[in-house]
Amino acid sequence: MSEKQNQYVTAGGLKIGKCLYDLVSEEIAPGTGIEPEYFWQSLANIVTDYGDKNQRLLDKRDQLQARIDDWHSSDHAKHYSVAENRKFLSDIGYLVTEGPAFKVEVENVDREISDVSAPQLVVPVDNARYALNAANARWGSLYDALYTSGVAEPEDVPAPPPAQYDADRGARVIQWARDFLDRVVPLKSGSHAQASSYIVAPAGRRTLELKVSLQNGEITSLKSPGQFAGFLGLMYDPSEILLYNNGLFFRLIINRDSMIGEIDSAGISDIAMEAAVTTIQDFEDAVSTVDAEDKTVAYRNWLYLMKGTLTAEFEKNGKIVKRSLNPDMNFTNPYGLPTVVSARSMMLVRHVGIHMYSDAVTTLTGELIPEGFLDAMVISLCAIHNLVGEGAKSFPNSRCGNVYVVKPKLHGPEEVAATVQLFSHVEDVLNLNRNTLKIGIMDEERRTTANLKESIREARNRVIFINTGFLDRTGDEIHTMMSLGPSITKDEMKKATGYILTKPGMLR
Repeated sequence: MSEKQNQYVTAGGLKIGKCLYDLVSEEIAPGTGIEPEYFWQSLANIVTDYGDKNQRLLDKRDQLQARIDDWHSSDHAKHYSVAENRKFLSDIGYLVTEGPAFKVEVENVDREISDVSAPQLVVPVDNARYALNAANARWGSLYDALYTSGVAEPEDVPAPPPAQYDADRGARVIQWARDFLDRVVPLKSGSHAQASSYIVAPAGRRTLELKVSLQNGEITSLKSPGQFAGFLGLMYDPSEILLYNNGLFFRLIINRDSMIGEIDSAGISDIAMEAAVTTIQDFEDAVSTVDAEDKTVAYRNWLYLMKGTLTAEFEKNGKIVKRSLNPDMNFTNPYGLPTVVSARSMMLVRHVGIHMYSDAVTTLTGELIPEGFLDAMVISLCAIHNLVGEGAKSFPNSRCGNVYVVKPKLHGPEEVAATVQLFSHVEDVLNLNRNTLKIGIMDEERRTTANLKESIREARNRVIFINTGFLDRTGDEIHTMMSLGPSITKDEMKKATGYILTKPGMLR
């Protein structure tokens, strides 16, 4: 213990792991307008103001579970009644009174969350290579996806691709992709499969449109001209065409000098699709950060993501590869004006749950502090570099100026309210606008599900999603009801329409 104590630095009434203290002092705080001593004193104040409340919330979890266990072990369970159980849960405060209807009043949310329905990745933030891969997963190759998956292949052809490039398989990929274009961005006449070139031409005094030359000499255009969103290169010889459908963009990449483009009638070498438009950089269950050293690695990666400077080097096929964040793309839109298209997945960040405590920072007497308090302060301080610093200029994440926090394993409205209160305090001490810290509530606990309306009400000015973690949610259901007996198997759960427990006499 004495050796570990020597690795701590005292500041603001706290003992901080030296590596974490140095990270904040030397790398995170500079450029934010927040002095390190003030930062640690602010964290100490949060621990003082909210530490006991955090523990009371955790104690209440145990108290409620103990009463539920007792009730399930009593004569009540022999003649299980849903109505009786609901009354019991209401009496002990597990179920709260549902209030009147209300509106979610969150404002200023990026379109990747408010408007776009698309995949979302979760990645361990302590692994720089994985974190970068996820952040750069905004765009993916349709050709690569079709070729490797075998989706374009007949049913009697094996899905895995051969070791060497198969030209016939490639031709089927291209045909599938042309059929896809005909479905989602159809031409006024003819097919994309008949295209010999794509050009951009004036459509009026101030607008541009996409023109498509067909192999028979006909020139046509998009059936819905509004699906043309922009281009790169020269109007008469574009290198990329930006198209739009159902809230998502995709790009026709034209390169007649490439292996695929030189044999393509229109010179298309690939079709890039918007894929994972959001990514959760995870500090919770995708990582194992058990001490100051681990947290420092994770916080540093998040810091450099926010600054836009994170890199990773690794060996691939005998060569050293260096990975970094993809820069944004600058297109010309249909009005002839420059428009920026994001090349990166918009990043959310997941804190730990309120039940986690850390020795990365302790009180002067050695008591562990809630790790979620530390996450809220350090992660938000890092994010300032992307809100107002260099990262905001070169590698902006939220173009609306938000930090999107995913909060896991909250038990009901009280714990949501406590998180909202914490976020408000963090905003105040870090000079952030109110509601900069938006919240995604993970619906992973039965008490949250049973009180979901009131949980959302508590966060109505911040909430950007409710996301059910099905494995955690099922586990909490089993844990809550464990005194009633063993649960049915996973396969049976998938088919079940009622209760999932097997105690004799209970409904299934």
